[in-house]
Amino acid sequence: MMRRLLWPLVVLALLLAVNVFTPGFFSIQVRDGHLYGSLIDILRFGAPLILVSLGMTLVIATGGIDLSVGSVVAISGALACLQISEDSSLFTAVALALGLSLVLGAWNGFLVAGIGIQPIIATLILMVAGRGLAQLITDGQIITVNSPAYKVIGGGYWLTVPFGILIVLGVLAITAFLTRRLALGMLIESVGGNAEASRLAGIRSRGIIIMVYAFAALCAGVAGLMVSSNVSSADGNNAGLWIELDAILAVVIGGTSLSGGRFSLGGTVLGALIIQTLTTTIYSIGVPPETTLLFKALVVTAVCLIQSPSFRAKAFRRRGRTAPPVPASEEKVRVTT
Repeated sequence: MMRRLLWPLVVLALLLAVNVFTPGFFSIQVRDGHLYGSLIDILRFGAPLILVSLGMTLVIATGGIDLSVGSVVAISGALACLQISEDSSLFTAVALALGLSLVLGAWNGFLVAGIGIQPIIATLILMVAGRGLAQLITDGQIITVNSPAYKVIGGGYWLTVPFGILIVLGVLAITAFLTRRLALGMLIESVGGNAEASRLAGIRSRGIIIMVYAFAALCAGVAGLMVSSNVSSADGNNAGLWIELDAILAVVIGGTSLSGGRFSLGGTVLGALIIQTLTTTIYSIGVPPETTLLFKALVVTAVCLIQSPSFRAKAFRRRGRTAPPVPASEEKVRVTT
């Protein structure tokens, strides 16, 4: 396990080392009873991505993919803000948003496991339609809310720590317990390793697939609450935009194979932190905004190549390769000629 996490840890350390000369980057201060600093911001702003990536990890472990989590982020935030703007209670708004997220995730799982549609196509449907649904909920407008209680979810603090970080720790602990202390993790890996063999062994692969897609949507729904509450508004068009791609990258960087099977929750968390640290570093070193995405893509590509065992094997093999010795017979021919 530690060998699998070695390269993500090295890359994260290198990214942090780049900011050594950035004034105050590693400074953590306590103001008004709250922790502040760039390192705290990385954790706070990276919390939604970590949540989405955790759900994506289990989906990918079954051999699937979920492109709709960004739309679910937008839908969840839009519905919660709409309910709060209509004077609904915080509990009602959160319950409706998370309930709808679960239904959408179960629908994705049904399309994949029940009907047999390829995961990339099944979730692409909700990726497109879900963004339109978020626009319908907000009526094409940005819904602004003024609720101190709702603000706590993504922008509040508890015991000096950002509340979003505590939510991530709670979800991570529950996920780790269910998948590593119980047999659920083994069942998920068996379905991703060989779905037909797991079915013949008596494992209800359809139910497991539906469950992981529902869990991924639930994580995306919580992330949507965090994103919208942090800015006290819901934007159905831009909330969660392209977060699904960052989540897939975080899972891959963390060492989970896209072909399914074994997965690493710790590696996924490290992958999400690498992406958020990279984003923060890009802004701190002054990379021009118009080249941010290109710079980010180049760095992520380099990270994936560095941690690829096959790429490292080929690179070191070529570097250590020497010219083959010349046979004695050929040497005699060269001398006589």
